[in-house]
Amino acid sequence: MTEQASLRPLALKISATLALAAVLLWAGWITRALFLDEPPRIVTVRLAETIGHFIDEAARADADPATVQAASLAYLQAAELAVADMGKDGRVVLVAEAVLAGAAEDATPELETRIAARLEVEAQP
Repeated sequence: MTEQASLRPLALKISATLALAAVLLWAGWITRALFLDEPPRIVTVRLAETIGHFIDEAARADADPATVQAASLAYLQAAELAVADMGKDGRVVLVAEAVLAGAAEDATPELETRIAARLEVEAQP
């Protein structure tokens, strides 16, 4: 029994050391997972093409110049706010016409949807 009694404190020390090591490893992993920044997601938008489509439609419309000017200003403001909103979730939004090399996700359909939604909200009384 004396041999077993002398091994008990050693077993407790080994268990405590292993538990402490496990806790430290877990804390390190959690800290790394929480504070490690992921690289930003880069997307492109074909802004000139999107605005060009709007200008073409405005040119074909039979409206007075003041109405076209007001609609153009509203469209440009909606486009600016839509691009800003797209960048809030950690994405980097680049104008596709300015990207010289590399492939990035094209987010132009999302931009057009956001602009249309913003213009609908503004059009409602």
